[in-house]
Amino acid sequence: MHRRRVMKLPARFAHPLFSLLLSGLMSLLVSGVATWQTIGLIAGFAGKWLSAWLGSWAVAFPSVMVMAPLVRRVVASCVHPRT
Repeated sequence: MHRRRVMKLPARFAHPLFSLLLSGLMSLLVSGVATWQTIGLIAGFAGKWLSAWLGSWAVAFPSVMVMAPLVRRVVASCVHPRT
């Protein structure tokens, strides 16, 4: 059986990749809900949603890059360490 090799990024890219994916998915979801609540499911909804999403992602990505380490420390101080 032939196994396909999957190319992986170096570990130093874990935080930026985590931030990129989390901010992209969360801003997509939140902007979709906000757009739907504001204008409803009208013709052209998808275009308006994507426009709102790109703007919100531009704010969300650097925010997650900065805030994720802080949130991890706060969470670590609120839970027992694994044994």
